[in-house]
Amino acid sequence: MITFAVCLILLVGGYFVYGKFVDRIFGPDDRKTPAEASRDGVDYVPLPTWKIFLIQFLNIAGLGPIFGAVLGAMYGPVVFLWITFGTIFIGAVHDYFSGMISERHNGTSLPDLIGIYLGRPVKILMRVLIVILMVMVGTVFVNGPSNILAGLTDNAFGGLMDLNFWIVVIFIYFLVACIFPIDKIIGNLYPIFGFALLFMAVALFFMLIFNAGDMPELRGDTFRNMHPNASKMHLFPMMFITVACGAVSGFHATQSPMMARCIRKETEGRKIFYGAMVAEGIVALIWAAAAMTFFGSIGSFQESVLAVGNNASVIVDKIAHGWLGKFGAVLALLGVVAAPITSADTAFRSCRLIIAEALNISQKSFWNRVWLSLPLFAVSVILLQINFDIIWRYFAFTNQTLAAFTLWAVTVYLYRRHKPWIITLIPAIFMTVVCSTYILCAPEGLRLPLQTSVGIGLAFAACCTGLFFWLRHKENKTTNQYSTL
Repeated sequence: MITFAVCLILLVGGYFVYGKFVDRIFGPDDRKTPAEASRDGVDYVPLPTWKIFLIQFLNIAGLGPIFGAVLGAMYGPVVFLWITFGTIFIGAVHDYFSGMISERHNGTSLPDLIGIYLGRPVKILMRVLIVILMVMVGTVFVNGPSNILAGLTDNAFGGLMDLNFWIVVIFIYFLVACIFPIDKIIGNLYPIFGFALLFMAVALFFMLIFNAGDMPELRGDTFRNMHPNASKMHLFPMMFITVACGAVSGFHATQSPMMARCIRKETEGRKIFYGAMVAEGIVALIWAAAAMTFFGSIGSFQESVLAVGNNASVIVDKIAHGWLGKFGAVLALLGVVAAPITSADTAFRSCRLIIAEALNISQKSFWNRVWLSLPLFAVSVILLQINFDIIWRYFAFTNQTLAAFTLWAVTVYLYRRHKPWIITLIPAIFMTVVCSTYILCAPEGLRLPLQTSVGIGLAFAACCTGLFFWLRHKENKTTNQYSTL
């Protein structure tokens, strides 16, 4: 349990040490926040810090820190390192700056925020990419819960409560949560689910302590790719795509602006944005450890996953039932049903806001919110007809690609304000290499050899870095010319 304990301490310490460092670089002050300056009673609503933290945590969590961590554990204890250092130096930094920069721009949604710093063509591309991502998030987070609920109630009322029934019920809930003011549904219901998700992780943590003898350690013989299909499931970049929400996720940056519209004070930002990501990293760390410990050995765990066709929900259910009994069954149901549903509806809400900003449509009108939301649900229903695994894989790639774009935009923001931009430049370069390499070698990509893919990925990242420095030099030259006039 030494590896797990060290990683847990690093995550908590990262919040207090590196989180403060990042917060100091941004420099929060006492200016009036959008929640007060643009209060509209719908999306701009001041909320208590504790409530925003739990909403943000639940928004960004979903299935990510549970399913992603369980599937990431297939690679062995090395996954602990990605969860820990990815969270501290990439994910939490990404979430913090995307939220706080949005707050400085009156709660602007991510595409417009990226456009401010990377240009209009990129803004247009991001609008399309993010809308696609949000609809895919809604789709993948409907598929899992509806199938689970249908399995529990398939024989009830003469088979009326089947898969289609639950899909309709979930979409009706989406419509309600998407169009009503944020403090009515989300503000009151989500903190309860967020607390329950954290409580489930704490319960598993104590079970890990009692079963510490079965937990694998990171040693010389385990510091490698232990995936049973290692020849195809390469440690790099596959693991860095598989474990997304538990380390870094572009989806988070689409959610942060919603909470940026509810913050009462800028000084609350570190607790909400950096803190929620660290909490998610801890949840992912616990689930990865639980997966490798519950079955007695990594080999037994891997056999169990392969036996159920890589269905992480079955593994989660076994762990929750086996360690927590009937109480665990309720918590597992919450984790694999309520959490993804609540992430999906905020994805649709975020998508509505992005489209509304792009078309300059006021969201104070109830019916404006309705007619903007319905087409999104219709597209999601169509996507439900496609194989879930295919949608999930493309969602994962799109998700991490968005994170790379966000990190590049934050780097430009820091550079223009003469702040230490190196703290986001290195993560931006790393995620660019990860995403470009993945799409080149992945089964759903071009299927090129790994070495070729890595070489091209490094070359592409080098080009992006060179472009950044060239534009920086050009911008400096222009500024110096104007300063002499």
